[in-house]
Amino acid sequence: MTSVCAVVPVYNHERAVAGTTAGLRRHGLSVLLVDDGSRPECAAELRRLAAEDPEVRLLRLPENRGKGGAVMAGLRAAADAGFTHALQIDADGQHDSSDVPRFVAAAVTEPRALICGQPVFDESVPRHRLYLRYLTHGMVWINTLSFDIPDSMCGLRVYPLSIVLPAIAADPPGSRMDFDVEVLVRLHWNGVTLRWIPTRVGYPVDGVSHFRLVQDNWLITLMHTRLFFGMLRRAPRLIARRLRTASSTASGVPT
Repeated sequence: MTSVCAVVPVYNHERAVAGTTAGLRRHGLSVLLVDDGSRPECAAELRRLAAEDPEVRLLRLPENRGKGGAVMAGLRAAADAGFTHALQIDADGQHDSSDVPRFVAAAVTEPRALICGQPVFDESVPRHRLYLRYLTHGMVWINTLSFDIPDSMCGLRVYPLSIVLPAIAADPPGSRMDFDVEVLVRLHWNGVTLRWIPTRVGYPVDGVSHFRLVQDNWLITLMHTRLFFGMLRRAPRLIARRLRTASSTASGVPT
């Protein structure tokens, strides 16, 4: 039986996290807030949210591990609590929680698939972030030898825990802003089915971004380098898989 909770990594988002949590609870999801070493004001707000609703749980990390580190800690805690799937969503209010039921329904229909958000941006998206996003997309297409991943950076996903946790343990991805991209590429290499759902994404005027222009771009550059050499080792298998898929499609056999 599929059971889904929400995992929300939080780092100093005390103004936005209550709205994000309320949106998830409206759809009946249990919520696991992962406090990634936040400042006292945010930590107090997270304690308040957890105290007011028994379906809101709080995992406090004593020091900041980065977004990926917080998500991975949350995924492990969700599995320990008995959930089969975890819906990852950012705390900052960028994602439209009204889309959450479609993600959960897709996970129920295909419990072994990774359900991924494909962003539909509004006019609030900063142009420079949009352009940098496509640089990463291009590298992902090279590193998977495919166009199977139209967007690798969206923070709204549903992970099948029995699949993602062993993959993370065997080959840990980056623990900061590189996590979302790297874990998706590695799961694609492993042949995990990816399903895409369009979802609206906005950038609140008073939103808080923790993207560090120099440090995180350097981490992402290192990640793409690791993935490129990983792709080279796997290239024969990836090419063979593409040929099998093309052959099956041409013959009308479902893949």
